[in-house]
Amino acid sequence: MSNPKVEINIRKLIANTKTIVDLAKNESIEVMGVGKAVCADLEVAKAMLAGGVKGLADSRIENLEYLRKNLDLSGLELMLLRIPMLSEVSKVVKYADISLNSEIKIIKALDKEAKKANKRHKIILMVDVGDRREGIMPENVISVVDRITNLSNIELVGLGTNLACFGGVLPSDKNMQLLIDLTDRINNKFGLNLKHISGGNSSSLPRLKEKGLPDSITQLRVGETILIGSNVINREPFPGTCQDAFLLRAEIVELKDKPAQPEGARGQNAFGEESIITKTGIRKRAILGIGRQDIDIDGLIPIDKGVEVEGGSSDHLIVDVTDFDKSLAVGDTLKFKLNYSSLLSAMTSQYVDITYHNLNQVANRKVG
Repeated sequence: MSNPKVEINIRKLIANTKTIVDLAKNESIEVMGVGKAVCADLEVAKAMLAGGVKGLADSRIENLEYLRKNLDLSGLELMLLRIPMLSEVSKVVKYADISLNSEIKIIKALDKEAKKANKRHKIILMVDVGDRREGIMPENVISVVDRITNLSNIELVGLGTNLACFGGVLPSDKNMQLLIDLTDRINNKFGLNLKHISGGNSSSLPRLKEKGLPDSITQLRVGETILIGSNVINREPFPGTCQDAFLLRAEIVELKDKPAQPEGARGQNAFGEESIITKTGIRKRAILGIGRQDIDIDGLIPIDKGVEVEGGSSDHLIVDVTDFDKSLAVGDTLKFKLNYSSLLSAMTSQYVDITYHNLNQVANRKVG
């Protein structure tokens, strides 16, 4: 298989998943495995399922369609994370068991499509408790629920919120309790028994680890911490997880000693940036056959000491290997860990291959 490529260690993915699932299970919280960063990769999905997640979640209905058609999902739910578009409601009803919603117009459209399909579509109503991304403002939730209860083919199964994605707002006693209080009011006013209080994403895990979440929180939607073992609050390693389940391998296409400082009149680079280069003297530079068109190079973390990412262009990554203590040659490869942004871009790039290690660790859940 050609380079560049992402190497996925299935055993480490299962271990990461089990760590998170077991942590949540101690608090009677179920985990939905979020695979949007890996473009619904089937082997990653199977690893999450082997690790104990209760279902799979993604932001793109095309990915849920792919999972539905290619995996045996008996007894498991598929969740659409991104608020559905009006133009895709028929697919949402067909391929998603449950979706996150905040607009009554879209919820009514889902009800209409579900009626055509002779099925009930489950929804979690999203509440904005402070992060200012999606969600109904708390003071408007009751009136929206009142309208939802009149829809015959929509089943409201819970409330949810999203934190630390747009505004960086962290889970707290105050914002979690707001969600719980609203759920209690809805249950009492409308005679419902909402199953889920979906208390956020990977950003809720540090709090869960340190002092637990309120007892009423029943669900978390987790992707980043399972995939790359990251504490999303500070990007430090999350306890008990591996940070190298995904590794990027890129190939050296040029290896030369060069002056560190550019020579000649300088302007902006190809991306409208002014390059700041602090090194001086002669440095050994490796140019790798991967660039910004392939991956977010700013999130690459060299595995080897003495390897330092200097920058890159659309097609090339420039790496300083002066202090690397092993011999290198053109055609050799260097490995990098990836942050979330780099993982997402690599896994959705048509120019980056994917290979797997320890595939025998997962059961065959493929359809057919």
